[in-house]
Amino acid sequence: MAPVPSEPADEADRILELEEEVDQLKEAVVSHAVVDQAIGMVVALGRVAPDEGWAVLKEVSQHTNIKLRRVAELILVWGREGEMPPEIRFELEEALERHGPTQIPGAG
Repeated sequence: MAPVPSEPADEADRILELEEEVDQLKEAVVSHAVVDQAIGMVVALGRVAPDEGWAVLKEVSQHTNIKLRRVAELILVWGREGEMPPEIRFELEEALERHGPTQIPGAG
């Protein structure tokens, strides 16, 4: 039995689905970069290990009920402009107190 040729509408629907998936993947890549940059700032400024930087971001997000990507964006804005919403600053300071600073192995 020969395969049934695809209907044009089915192909158009599949193309639309794939375009939406590509858009979602692009957004995920951008979001990942923003979060990674914010982790880098937390690591450098808070003197914590990268896994602790990730934990700090998650805690700030959970305690403020703000999406993690948005918290990361606000931290990056703070790095550029020196301004941060007070609730983010408070939770960031609290989380850093719980997680850091990391001691360098072998340091006296």
